[in-house]
Amino acid sequence: MDRIAVLTSGGDAPGMNACIRAVVRAASVRSAQVMGVWDGYNGLVDQRLQPLASREVANMLQRGGSIIGSGRSAAFLRPEVRQGCVDYLRAQGVGGLVVIGGDGSLKGAQELHRLGMPTVTVPGTIDNDMPGTDITIGADTAIHTAIGAIDRIRDTASAHHRAMIVEVMGRHSGYIAVMAGLAAGAEIILTPERPTDLDHVLEEMQTVFSRGKRHCIIVLAEGAPWPAAELTRLINDSPTPFEARYTVLGYVQRGGSPTPFDRILATRMGVKAADALLDGHSGVLVAWKDARVVARDADHLEPRADPWADDLPSVHLVTNL
Repeated sequence: MDRIAVLTSGGDAPGMNACIRAVVRAASVRSAQVMGVWDGYNGLVDQRLQPLASREVANMLQRGGSIIGSGRSAAFLRPEVRQGCVDYLRAQGVGGLVVIGGDGSLKGAQELHRLGMPTVTVPGTIDNDMPGTDITIGADTAIHTAIGAIDRIRDTASAHHRAMIVEVMGRHSGYIAVMAGLAAGAEIILTPERPTDLDHVLEEMQTVFSRGKRHCIIVLAEGAPWPAAELTRLINDSPTPFEARYTVLGYVQRGGSPTPFDRILATRMGVKAADALLDGHSGVLVAWKDARVVARDADHLEPRADPWADDLPSVHLVTNL
């Protein structure tokens, strides 16, 4: 195999460029050429490939986003379109594909693998909700971004004696909310995995007030029982000691320079992906397990666990005092 391709799919995550860089340079060491696929699976459907040489990925470690673009493709869901993508890659002399993205990207890669196109997937998503890996590229950076915002919001919350609701990303996963909330000392954390009711939230707010706190920080994942705006209205329509305001962090969590951890993780995973593909492996996920980068059979991955590990509820109670 002397030519492989790389694409980034789904939502962008800080560290994707570092991973692309690693794939290109690891392949170069083994005298293989790398083709970049533009805009995720759309680039396969639209037949848009571009050679990526070692110099073209220079100065990429610190850049957020994806230099080859990312996105989702409705057309790729059709079987005949996927077969056309495989035929196109073969016609271009591409012997294998590295896919960087989330769970949907993994599923797309597995479909190409079943059609005979060798694929290796690298987990890149800020939600850290991929099966089979302890951490994904971009999650650490997103948590740092959320913590910085919460720290600043707490200052004004305390000055005005308010409850501040901070909505972070995580439609199906509360990982960012849990980790950022713990690190920033939030009083209440709301996630999709552990839904609660309004009465419980109001009781917790009263408890926070009774402890003498001048603020109440509520961090909620976007997939929690209520969006931030609705929860703010519900709180302000109820008898509570705090007036509520909300902030939606949104896409700011996806951008920015990746943390050192994400740069190193992305580099190690990118090298592993290129080596696995060039060594003849296919249908595998590059994963971070037990502080090591490993290639795992993508058809036999354990599901992601609830981000509230057994010890985290009690840890939160301690940090919330």
